[in-house]
Amino acid sequence: MVTVHEAKTNLSRLIERAEHGEEIIIARRKTPVAKLVGLHVAVQARKFGSMRGQARVTNAFFEPLPATELEGWEG
Repeated sequence: MVTVHEAKTNLSRLIERAEHGEEIIIARRKTPVAKLVGLHVAVQARKFGSMRGQARVTNAFFEPLPATELEGWEG
């Protein structure tokens, strides 16, 4: 259990501990008021080719941009 003051002072360290599975109880004086826990979000691996067939590049892609559009890209 840590106090609110300790939590504010050491927030980065406490977050790291929570990321590693520890539950941190934060107390105001001696009364527990909050719990800091890590989120366990599943990260999906990218699958090569998963967008295959969902986008098309037409010949218009290779056409020069209009002058007004080019002005927006030139700083």
